[in-house]
Amino acid sequence: MSRLSEILDQMTVVLNDLKTVMDAEQQQLSAGHISGSALQRITEEKSSLLATLDYLEKQRRAEQDPHRSANDDIIERWQTITDKTQHLRDLNQHNGWLLEGQIERNQQALEVLKPHQEPGLYGANGQTASSRAGGKKISI
Repeated sequence: MSRLSEILDQMTVVLNDLKTVMDAEQQQLSAGHISGSALQRITEEKSSLLATLDYLEKQRRAEQDPHRSANDDIIERWQTITDKTQHLRDLNQHNGWLLEGQIERNQQALEVLKPHQEPGLYGANGQTASSRAGGKKISI
């Protein structure tokens, strides 16, 4: 097996792992309650896989000889990678829409809560509004 074939196989494995992570992301974003720590872990894992994929892409480009004709095995592997990448792009776009929906629901919840928040609980000096109103400052 050529080095290029090995790199393409590694890329396919990473893309499969990325699909698993993005499916977990979609489940998390579709749930009624989102766990911030779980979503952060998923995001970190996704970033790590994308960095690995970027590294492998650089390796692929270094190994690929534009003057040598690609054999059917390489073409088939590359087609698999292309198909998986397009599917992951669609999945990522869908997850982005889910995330936008979550952000919008959070904004709406904040707008509902805003009128009920206590105004001016602490002043610029860090003191409560009631301690400033008393006039006397007591220190211990």
